[in-house]
This record gives sequence, C-alpha cells and structure tokens, in this order.
Amino acid sequence: MLGSVLPGAPDLDPIDAAILRELGRDARASFARIGAVVNLSAPAVKRRVDRLKRRGVVDGFTVRLDPGATGWGTEAHVEVYAAGSTRPAVMKEAFEQYPEIVAASTVTGDADAVVHVRARDMTHLEEIVERLNAEPFVVRTRSSVVLTPLVRRPDVPVQP
Repeated sequence: MLGSVLPGAPDLDPIDAAILRELGRDARASFARIGAVVNLSAPAVKRRVDRLKRRGVVDGFTVRLDPGATGWGTEAHVEVYAAGSTRPAVMKEAFEQYPEIVAASTVTGDADAVVHVRARDMTHLEEIVERLNAEPFVVRTRSSVVLTPLVRRPDVPVQP
C-alpha cells in the first residue's frame, strides 16, 4: 500500500480513500461507476470494498434522508446537566429510548452530555425536552435550536 491518507487509518491508500469518497456521495453507486472514477475494474473495486468491510472501515451502507421532507424539520442540540457522577452508561440507556435523539455524546465543560434532537415542530421539541428533564439523573437542560444547517458531512471525512 502507498501509506495512509487518513490519520489513524493505517493502510488506507489513496485509491481506498477515493472509493470511500464515492461511497460517501452515493452508497448505491455501482462498482463499475466507482471504478471509472478511480481507474479500476468493477471486480477490483468490489475486492477493495469487501476488504474495507472485513477491516471494519466500512460497517454498513445507508440512505441519507431530508429531515424536512420526512416531517422532522425541527432540530436542536440539548445540553444535559446530570446529577452527581452519573455514569455514561446510565445516560446512554435513557437516551436510546428516545427515537428523536439522533446522536448523544458525553462532553467536556459544564454540561455532562449533548444530545442532537430532531422533532416534527417546536411543540414536539418542547415535549422531548420536558421528557429529558424528567429523567431521574437530569438536573437541568439547555437547548439551542438549529436555525440553518450550514455544513453536513458524512461521519468521517475522507481526504482528497
């Protein structure tokens, strides 16, 4: 291999990176179409994708939906302030019960966690925040409603 083009991604050569970029743009792209972009045959692309899957670099293929078009156009980031030394596992178990939470992370700073929430409208968002505040470990929350999403990328950027 030519060496890594991504920090922390050993043996990810420029061709693998290009394949990942193409899959990130369209996970349904044919191996032939990807091959035309990266100058490989369709079977060679398939072998590389299979290898990336075995290594865990690719762990699935999905579709990106437009939240507004599906009725989930209201979005917020909610800081969660937990009581005492609430374990991350306790927060995770609670947050997983909310289908409206699309991501949740423990964070540094004053808040203990930040959750990314999607809702149908402001009334629905308010209900979600009220339910979060009712969780036994939650002391308080602070919400920031998203006005305009400026940059949205796949989970992992792939260098050009």
